[in-house]
Amino acid sequence: MTIATFNHKTTVGVSRTALLAMASASGIAVANIYYNQPMLGIIEANFPGQSATGLVPTATQLGYALGLFLLLPLGDLVHRRKLIIGQFIILAIALSLAAVSSSAWMLVASSLLVGASSTVAQQIVPLAASLAPPEKRGATIGTVMAGVLSGILFSRTLSGFVGEHAGWREMFWIGVPMALTAAALMFVTLPDHAPASRMRYHNAIKSLAHLWKSERSLRTATVVQAALFASFTTFWTILALYLQGPDFKLGADVAGLFGIVGAVGVFAAPVAGRIADKRGPHFVVWLGAILTVISWAIFGAWASLVALVVGVFILDFGIQSALVSNQHIIYALNPEARSRLNTIFMTGMFLGGAAGSAIASAAWDKGAWSAVSIVGGVLPLAALALKALGHGNKANAAHAK
Repeated sequence: MTIATFNHKTTVGVSRTALLAMASASGIAVANIYYNQPMLGIIEANFPGQSATGLVPTATQLGYALGLFLLLPLGDLVHRRKLIIGQFIILAIALSLAAVSSSAWMLVASSLLVGASSTVAQQIVPLAASLAPPEKRGATIGTVMAGVLSGILFSRTLSGFVGEHAGWREMFWIGVPMALTAAALMFVTLPDHAPASRMRYHNAIKSLAHLWKSERSLRTATVVQAALFASFTTFWTILALYLQGPDFKLGADVAGLFGIVGAVGVFAAPVAGRIADKRGPHFVVWLGAILTVISWAIFGAWASLVALVVGVFILDFGIQSALVSNQHIIYALNPEARSRLNTIFMTGMFLGGAAGSAIASAAWDKGAWSAVSIVGGVLPLAALALKALGHGNKANAAHAK
């Protein structure tokens, strides 16, 4: 699906082949975070009486969060090509350990490593931004993000099918050659990109606080995207429960099909990137937040499958458009710190998503779908307010150029 985004013969600074390879490798990497979710019941049946199996998805997400914070800064300090290839090899090892796990706790530990090494996808995105010329940076980021979104979209479908018909261990074994294939793609196609900074690792970690304090555009982009992603996870956290309720009386399998509807996000990313290159990324962030508000107005006003499908299209387009454009903004701030900027941005977004899930569950318990719709709509309104406050600063506007 990502192939459709390559309508330019080449992107100056990064070849068409390398860009396609980066998009594909990013999708392969991020997919590993979601493989275990549809297979959790099968895994629990394989380890009867071992309650630790319930921690497998949590361990994967925790590993991803730790990888974002601890590994992403390395992209500014070492040769990115070697780092990316090395992380894919570690990912293959982690998947092998998961596949041979003899106990639930071993699977939890290996899942932690799978999550951490899967952050290699977020090493690839800033590398693509570094290789692209400023006038095509949005389109380049959008193309790689299309690969990321493809991985997220199809990972659950693939693992659910393989887990049901072959077994959960087989899914992890399938992930091993996929990770090694991605490593080979990166070895063949990536240019040798010298480190952007000579800073030591401990100083790079310390510098995250300085970057947060000194870059208003980074703070604005991070909190805006965190609020929008919280709205996104609010919907997906409660969707299955809503569909099972009296308005629809549908099963979880139907909720899974809405992930296919979310394929619009794959196409939204490169389109938003090209619009950001022409109209400026701030315009697209505004547009994405407004579309998110509209989607929740549709969700709350009509209890129908048609409204849900239309709303999901608008929601996904809005969220992914804002994401690509906010990344466009932060990568323009400091070429020597793109990986560390991405560390802050993605960690903030990830925390926003986690908060959205928690708030959504509480809202559902208090007031069912009506309360969830209010929460989902208030969050993008908050994002718009935060954007207005941040965008009012002249320095912020200057950084967008």
